Amino acid sequence: MAQDEIPQDNRPQDSVPAQPAPATGDELALRRRVSDLEREEVADVLRDAAGEGRLSYGELEERLEQLYASRTYGELVEITADLPNGPRAPGASEVPAVSPHYGGAMVEAGPVINVFMSETKRTGNWLVPQRQEINAVLGDVTLDYTEAQLPYAEVFVEVKSILADVKIRVPRNAIVHLDSNPILGSISEQESALSAADPATPAATPTTFHIRGTAILGEIKIKRGPRLSKRLGLS
Repeated sequence: MAQDEIPQDNRPQDSVPAQPAPATGDELALRRRVSDLEREEVADVLRDAAGEGRLSYGELEERLEQLYASRTYGELVEITADLPNGPRAPGASEVPAVSPHYGGAMVEAGPVINVFMSETKRTGNWLVPQRQEINAVLGDVTLDYTEAQLPYAEVFVEVKSILADVKIRVPRNAIVHLDSNPILGSISEQESALSAADPATPAATPTTFHIRGTAILGEIKIKRGPRLSKRLGLS
């Protein structure tokens, strides 16, 4: 058979180089350059994580160094991949934060609250452990027991405040035993200005709070009754 008569399907085809697949929307999102504002938002997430005990101070410093050297959104995702509230890759699910309800079961000792250059609050209807330790350095901590579930007749709170502000708000009828150790700091127990309880309302058995506070150039305040916004019905 002549060369010209070779069937078309049997002729060798010129090889065509494969074209790279176009980047998907998710890939483009991860390559996006980030702003200084976005870096600062992630820095707050890291500081909060350190204050909650999720990161050590060494890990915090290392990740902050990586953060301020980052250029793309994907790098921010990698830095906070194992933390709640950080940026997530498109389509990824959030890392769940640990609930302060401790699974709804009575807990004798709650997780230690460590705060470093950040803020932590526990308010509303949360289940109170019998023992709570707080270590605050250059930060703010608020524990509001006025709406919390109090399964124990006695609650023990150990507070260390170093250049920090710690506020503990107990129910109006609570019994407070305060052991204070201020070192160039301030520890105070303030009475609420609330009016007397309605005599028609049966009084609940008061909870006894044993609070031991050490304030080094810091402040610890124990207040009674709901905060002002609650009393005025604003929240």
